[in-house]
Amino acid sequence: MIVVVFSGSRYADWRIADKNRVLHGFRTSGINSYIQDDRYILQLLNKSNHLINNAEKIRKIYFFGAGASSPERQEKIERIFMQFFKHAKVKASHDVLASAISTFGDEKGIIGIIGSGSNAAYYNGKKLMPNNYGLGYILADEGSTNWLGRQLLKDFLTDTMPSGIREKLLQKHSLDRRLILDRIYYNPNPNLFLTSFADFIYENREETYFAQQIKKGLEVYIKTYLLPLSESYPDNQFNFTGSVASNYADTLRELGAEYGLNIGEIIKEPVQNLVKYYINKN
Repeated sequence: MIVVVFSGSRYADWRIADKNRVLHGFRTSGINSYIQDDRYILQLLNKSNHLINNAEKIRKIYFFGAGASSPERQEKIERIFMQFFKHAKVKASHDVLASAISTFGDEKGIIGIIGSGSNAAYYNGKKLMPNNYGLGYILADEGSTNWLGRQLLKDFLTDTMPSGIREKLLQKHSLDRRLILDRIYYNPNPNLFLTSFADFIYENREETYFAQQIKKGLEVYIKTYLLPLSESYPDNQFNFTGSVASNYADTLRELGAEYGLNIGEIIKEPVQNLVKYYINKN
């Protein structure tokens, strides 16, 4: 029995498979080894009946997650998971690699993630080539739901958003200056607070204010990540995963065409393709 996990900051998508078929598919809260401690992650695993009931039978786990970009963070995930899954071999890797495998398989190309966070890299068909990206929700994540949430809250606090948008926002979210600053600076996991406005933004995506913000975020993302990669690795296709890439695919493709980028596959959640890939490997 194998498990494939793809985790962003908000959610982790799980697939449990055995004998070439998927037995269970479900979602938990996101797992990020960079900002969560051992106890939190173990408590999260213990909340899932699917995991509790199958823990003894699972032999291989492929975990891909935001925050699992360094050997130290990967080892942390592997160590915690092996405490829960006593008989399993655990391999933790970066979420960018998962996105690359799910869209390119064993072919080469440039992969981009634009979801709760954002990142990009060149994939040679086997591994990602190192770069200086992936600086997280404070220093980077351009174009992501985290970035869009930051812009929304900044405009709310500085009273620079349209009054109609402000009224809609307050109808759905109880917000004031004290609460926002407290959630951002004094509470754990501020990135989850920032991304919590993703549904509101999507529901109001036709509003000029949000359409402009979405386009601005994607353009900053393209300039920050994709253009440098296209110069270093010319004539490659660009594939994408993530909620922002999927939800605003038309805008992403239009901007890509303007900048001369060959955009191929765009999928929201890579876990389904990932589990097929690893079922075939096993």
